[in-house]
Amino acid sequence: MRLWLVRHAAPEVAPGVCYGRWDVPAERGATAAAAEALRRALPPRWTGWHSRLQRARALAQALGAPPHGAWRCDERLDELDFGAWEGQRWDDIGAAALDAWVANFAHHRPGAGESVTDLLRRVHAALGELHTRHLGGDVVWITHAGVIRAVQWLLEHGPAALARADQWPAHAPGWGQWRVVALPALGVFP
Repeated sequence: MRLWLVRHAAPEVAPGVCYGRWDVPAERGATAAAAEALRRALPPRWTGWHSRLQRARALAQALGAPPHGAWRCDERLDELDFGAWEGQRWDDIGAAALDAWVANFAHHRPGAGESVTDLLRRVHAALGELHTRHLGGDVVWITHAGVIRAVQWLLEHGPAALARADQWPAHAPGWGQWRVVALPALGVFP
């Protein structure tokens, strides 16, 4: 089974602003271009899941209905929740708050939101369900950079704890781009 990890198009938010669960729209033209590129790349048979956030939903809508079933909206594919940091400029959040997060990257809840460990747990659960509900063909997740990095961590390390911030995968696809990964055999994700 292959999983297409698709990142939404560029969001309509000022540079340097923290947004995770903040439900900002994506640029319409970029969304349409991403949908067209993805449509040309996808195999004939696939199933689709998307995040609840409008920037992911818009790309799913622009892509059209999956050939196998309807889109499934799943909150486990939402971006990391930055709590009170959402909508603030990173510079205004301050170095002390960012340093506290980096010092305990796996468990600290930035802005009293969600920890990276919380993100890993929900993505792990979604991968597990993907195996139990999968009906054949590839699966497309239209999601966010944090979720894509979480999948990468889980495929490389399983549910092992993340010890340091510098262990977190640094790279995710660009806006409107994707990464295709082969998922291990059924049963690997309980």
